[in-house]
Amino acid sequence: MRKNLWKTVAAMMAASAVLLTACGSTDTADTVSSDKEKTTTESTTELTKQDEEEREDLSLQKVKDAGELILGLDATFKPMGYTDENNEIVGFDIDLAEAVCEKLGVKLVKEPINWETKEQDLSVGKIDCIWNGLSVSPSRAETFNLSDPYMENKMVFVVAEDSEIKSTKDLEGKKIAVQNGSTAQEILEKSEFAKSCSMTSVATNIEALQQMDINLVDAVFMDDVVAQYEIKSSEKAYRVLEEGLAEEEYAIAFRKEDQALRDEVQKILSELKKDGTVEEIATKWFGSDITTIK
Repeated sequence: MRKNLWKTVAAMMAASAVLLTACGSTDTADTVSSDKEKTTTESTTELTKQDEEEREDLSLQKVKDAGELILGLDATFKPMGYTDENNEIVGFDIDLAEAVCEKLGVKLVKEPINWETKEQDLSVGKIDCIWNGLSVSPSRAETFNLSDPYMENKMVFVVAEDSEIKSTKDLEGKKIAVQNGSTAQEILEKSEFAKSCSMTSVATNIEALQQMDINLVDAVFMDDVVAQYEIKSSEKAYRVLEEGLAEEEYAIAFRKEDQALRDEVQKILSELKKDGTVEEIATKWFGSDITTIK
């Protein structure tokens, strides 16, 4: 009888030990789980901080560290930026960019590019901005981080002085040249003239005018700013039709993520407007300040 009693007591003690062990295992698991959650939270916090650092906009600092701002342009776009008879790239945009770079404390590097591939050149970092009479359009506003517009422009038809074309009504059935990759091309393609005219795309406005000089085309569709400068500065007899197709504005294009660089350039332009530098540069190229910089 006593023997059976001790067996029962022993069995009860063994069962209690199992229960205690089980409870201890649960506490340990909870502790391990809590430590894992803490470690995961700390790791997530560290990753968030790292992501924020990687997303930090260093565009302005990179230009300052490099000591240069690389400006992309079509080096035939008179008078905004073009190669002169001394093989020097000059122009209104160039003078304005030089003034901005002086305040930034960096050197201006002028990089001629193919206008048709300007988006890729900016995206891959070949250039820091596109500053060359770049017309604002919805597609460009989506692709680029644009500055505030700094000049107004319109798209016009240019013909030879002695041309029989007197108005846009006379363009039906005519051959029109336009720069490839330009907003002029986009506008012309979407206009009613695309159905009634023959359109030729060329690399530059200069080439388009040259084709008109040798009677390969009847008219050129281009920026009024460029057309007026060509008429005043060249010995060629050109005439601009009174009726154009679209009013436009010029802006500077930066990469979407380069907000710091874009904002600093914009700030400096406003300062140059206030101190009279913009008026001085504009008067040199256009006879008066025709900019819209505020």
